[in-house]
Amino acid sequence: MNLQNLKKLFADNGCQKIYVKKLSPNDNSKNQVYLGGSFEILNILPIAEIKTEEAGDWNRERFKASINFSWIGDDGNIYPAPNSQLILYPKYPEVRFSGFLAKCENPPSELMTQRLAERLLFLSVSKTGIVLGYVTAPNSEISQEFNALKTDYEVGVFKVIELPQTVNNKAKLLAELYRINQLDWITSKRLDKEGNILPCISSNCGGYTLEAELGITPNGYSEPDFLGWEIKQFGVTNFERINSSVITLMTPEPTDGVYKTKGTDIFLNQYGYADKTGRKDRINFGGIHKAGIRHASTNLEMQLIGFDNASGKIRSSNGRIALVDRKGNEAAAWSFASMLLHWNRKHNQACYVPSLSDTTGNRKYKYGNKIILGTGTDFQLFLKQMAIGNIYYDPGIKMENVSTKPKIKKRSQFRIKSQHLSNLYKDSEIVTLP
Repeated sequence: MNLQNLKKLFADNGCQKIYVKKLSPNDNSKNQVYLGGSFEILNILPIAEIKTEEAGDWNRERFKASINFSWIGDDGNIYPAPNSQLILYPKYPEVRFSGFLAKCENPPSELMTQRLAERLLFLSVSKTGIVLGYVTAPNSEISQEFNALKTDYEVGVFKVIELPQTVNNKAKLLAELYRINQLDWITSKRLDKEGNILPCISSNCGGYTLEAELGITPNGYSEPDFLGWEIKQFGVTNFERINSSVITLMTPEPTDGVYKTKGTDIFLNQYGYADKTGRKDRINFGGIHKAGIRHASTNLEMQLIGFDNASGKIRSSNGRIALVDRKGNEAAAWSFASMLLHWNRKHNQACYVPSLSDTTGNRKYKYGNKIILGTGTDFQLFLKQMAIGNIYYDPGIKMENVSTKPKIKKRSQFRIKSQHLSNLYKDSEIVTLP
């Protein structure tokens, strides 16, 4: 095995970037492998679920995130390590990697059980979401080649090697967005799972139309949309005023509270209000809910339970975003674990594209030549923006035909004004096309 062959093995599995960490003596199967002093690594490595584990007699408070991990053997074959997981310690914060040898048919036990400095750990993500790993000794040919190599850049504790097919992904993205900008008005459309073009007539077709132009089809796999970038469209009234728009960041359903445990109908009857425009037999639940402020219509206050705004850190693995009534009951809540999963992965490289809409006749969209790019994020940055009110909860939940055949529409939205987007990313820029 040499570096060229290893890079080819990663590339053949659809990997785009290789993350390389020089291991310390403490990075082993007994002590776990340290992956960083923030949750940034969760934007790189896809995780299936996150569970909370509260502090006990022998345990520190932590999250456990399952990960689909396999080792690349020196024979070039792939060997699954089914017990692999990431351990997230919120109070530090830090992320560690464990369980990577157990039940693996051909694990690199000799290298990963000993206290040996200068080993190299290579990690990458395949096109199917499997995390692939390879480890090599300090005196190996690969180590000598890597140490003489100038890497592309660094992410946390990792040095990054971009594989050839991804080196120009940013340039390819910008070129595609410029092409779309030059099309002027585009008739509203969307793609189905097979890539067929269908008409789109609803008010949220701006994103579908842009995705259709980029060839992005709907899928259930939580991967970035286009060449490693998450694409988000947002409506504006003027392409010169892209910092004054509201952007929906994500729409997760509550994981606890009355909403979850007793049902949306009981939640609406308890905390909703009659339609303010006079539509009969209808209960609404809406309005901007910001942390620390009790909403006049719902009488609920948004609270960040288990988050310390002063330090910007999660202080409890059982922490949550909660809507709390005057009696202290939680009407709806989103666990930090579930929100980590929503924020994870897709938001590490995000592209925000402004659009104008024309609803006279057939719906049409035009996309601007000034776009916002954000790279490198952390869920704790999301919580910090929420704590100061820049991110807020703005639901659109309703129940119609209340007295006859109730029909419920659910929509929980966490939103931000575009002027505050840069606070969510380590690096942010406004790019003028071309």
